[in-house]
Amino acid sequence: MTATVAAGFERGVATLALDSPGGRNALSARLVGELARELDRCGRDDSVRAVVLTHTGPVFSAGADLKAPPNPYTFVALLRKILELPKPVVARVTGPARAGGLGLLGACDLAAASSAADFAFTEVRIGVAPAVISLPLLPRLEPRAAGRYYLTGETFDAAEAARIGLLTLAADDVDTALAPIVAGLRKASPRGLAAAKRLVTARVLDAFDRDAEDLVRCSASLFASAEAREGISAFLERREPAWEL
Repeated sequence: MTATVAAGFERGVATLALDSPGGRNALSARLVGELARELDRCGRDDSVRAVVLTHTGPVFSAGADLKAPPNPYTFVALLRKILELPKPVVARVTGPARAGGLGLLGACDLAAASSAADFAFTEVRIGVAPAVISLPLLPRLEPRAAGRYYLTGETFDAAEAARIGLLTLAADDVDTALAPIVAGLRKASPRGLAAAKRLVTARVLDAFDRDAEDLVRCSASLFASAEAREGISAFLERREPAWEL
């Protein structure tokens, strides 16, 4: 079977690319599992100073694969793995990111996107909510903005994503903008990076310790509901859900 995550390496920086463009890099059980294994490999490899998480194809990630979704506990474990990896993980986004894909961005230490990227918490439009991805996101997002975009499912651009804390930066040329960041990571000591990362992720990990079980149960309950069945069917059938006014 073709891999769903492509890996590369250059001067201490490992690149992991979501590589299922035909499925808009939707977060399937298989893709989540492969990404977790690649992160484990990077964590064990002393030659890796930092990880860049990016994508092939025009879409960063369409969110959960509704036909072959990961177990919610497995997805929580992936988000926690990104946070606990003793090396910085930097997201590089040049296309749309939706729902669960935004959870990946929230778990990354740094996130940058080009002006071609846009973002949306689309969960409410299929009858669920951004439950599990709240673990890394709510500690980082501006509260009023989180309320707006969680509740409406509106699409917003990269500049707005940076303003509200979803991104570290937005730029027309994301690679030019990331160059000084990557250069800085290459100059940093491995032990210093690991210690600094623990400082900045501590509050986010507190949310995992406190809320992960409740949010997994909330997510499971929502996905089992009649509204979710209608919303997912409407999405797959490309029609409006029954509740739309």
